[in-house]
Amino acid sequence: MYTLKKTSTTTKARLGTLETDHGIIETPIFMPVGTLGTVKGVSQKTLKEHIKAQIILGNTYHLYLRPGTEIMKEAGGLHSFMKWDGPILTDSGGYQIFSLSDIRELDEEGAHFQSHIDGSKHSFTPENVVEIQRILGSDIMMLLDECPPYPSSHDYAKKSMELTHRWAKRGRKAFLESEPLYGHKQAQFGIVQGGTYKDLRIESSKFMTDQDFEGIAIGGLSVGEPIELMYEFTDLNTDYLPKDKARYLMGVGTPANLLEGVARGVDMFDCVMPTRNARNGTIFTRNGRVNIRNAQWKNHHEFLDEEFDSDLCSKYTMAYVHHLFRNNEIYGLVLASVHNLRFYLWLMEKVRARIDNDTFAEWYPGMVKQLEQRI
Repeated sequence: MYTLKKTSTTTKARLGTLETDHGIIETPIFMPVGTLGTVKGVSQKTLKEHIKAQIILGNTYHLYLRPGTEIMKEAGGLHSFMKWDGPILTDSGGYQIFSLSDIRELDEEGAHFQSHIDGSKHSFTPENVVEIQRILGSDIMMLLDECPPYPSSHDYAKKSMELTHRWAKRGRKAFLESEPLYGHKQAQFGIVQGGTYKDLRIESSKFMTDQDFEGIAIGGLSVGEPIELMYEFTDLNTDYLPKDKARYLMGVGTPANLLEGVARGVDMFDCVMPTRNARNGTIFTRNGRVNIRNAQWKNHHEFLDEEFDSDLCSKYTMAYVHHLFRNNEIYGLVLASVHNLRFYLWLMEKVRARIDNDTFAEWYPGMVKQLEQRI
């Protein structure tokens, strides 16, 4: 499924391809998040033709609750339902279970939770999460895991990791003993846990490698820990993950986070930040972040970046986009969302080119500094 094509000579950055029945994905790659079968404010056509998304992410927890597995099966799976013909990755709902800690319970069997919509009671098990994702028909499915909070004691993180490992064995068995429903292959990724403890992270990396998943994710980071710890444990995990499998850092992050993750050997990323921040008026550029709501843009009748290929940069002035946001016009949110997603995918294109010509190592530190500026 994953083919390693090239590695940076002085960093752990990797150039590769990830093959699915819905298309070949060039890595490193960023995956726009389409939680409920849509990337908020963006059409599928725009995703494909302008943003140039190669793969998107759907959310098992939310799609299970709405519209539900019955409707999803009637529709022929998520690809058919949302009219997206490219690859899709679905998470397992583990992070949502983590974030709903006040209305869920965990035991050996699985996670039992109340719907955030109507309070109804549901259970996720390693087995039925595979079944749900078979119905969704995603190209890549994630196993059910527990994501411990930060900070956690070593004892809690160890017990949580061991539970995730036992669930992983059950989830892998359920995957291998079931078949896809819609005529295309599906892959399953394991998830490394272990909190912010070196011994646990190494143990979990080795365990997930031994299960022979088609790819492996690094989970349990970007949950409130200092950024230095996220980088440290990403770096540690990739040292112990197989070179011939894709590596996915879950829920990360800012443009600078992506570059730092690539330098540490990560191939895949996802985050709601491009669209969520866009709706709040934050626009990402190669020279840093812009808050378009700020009064400084009221009379700024120039483009944000004429050389960048988004309407927000080369068609509409800063004053116009500022006006849209200050008056809560929906089109402003759309422009900013499309721009931010295109920027993330553009950044990954630049990363791949730099790895290919082996100039990534000298390029990315300066780019990180630029990206972290506020304009």
